[in-house]
Amino acid sequence: MRARRWITGALAATAVAAGLVGCSADDGEQRCTNTEGIIECAPDERSTVPEVTGELLDGTPYDLTDARGQVVVVNFWGSWCNPCRAEADDLENTYQATKGSGVTFLGINVQDDRDKAVAFEESFKVTYPSIFDPASRLALRFDIAPNSVPATFVLDREGRIATVIRSAVTQQQLQPAVERVAAEQAAMAGPG
Repeated sequence: MRARRWITGALAATAVAAGLVGCSADDGEQRCTNTEGIIECAPDERSTVPEVTGELLDGTPYDLTDARGQVVVVNFWGSWCNPCRAEADDLENTYQATKGSGVTFLGINVQDDRDKAVAFEESFKVTYPSIFDPASRLALRFDIAPNSVPATFVLDREGRIATVIRSAVTQQQLQPAVERVAAEQAAMAGPG
């Protein structure tokens, strides 16, 4: 019985994530893939990201529209979340490995205390910014229940949701997904 509930919950989460990224089948061809919990959609099947504005942990304002033209990895996390602790190094390592390719990262800290969130970032040497969202308003815009973090979204250069991962990530999972999205503009531009 417990396994059936888990499978039903996992399928429901996948359906919600697929709906959020706007994935569908066209003429019987699958336009999105779900490989080991990583949902990726073709560019013409992506939905636009909800508005993302807020105050960073250091108190400065942030507006995601300022990052338009870059690939943006958005990670929802909390200092109280053990899987978030497990993935922190992998996120930072992926950020360092891809930032030279027009990729930026944004953390969104939910259900947390600012001092604990800042201490988490210092402890794990996180160098990319995080929005402080203690009421989880941004998480709800992305259809993430506050108690279901971590969750990671990869946004393409047009601000559309290309990839959804609703669990802790490793660098080996995330970096190839980010690199695929980052390479899309180069592929569309063609040879010089």
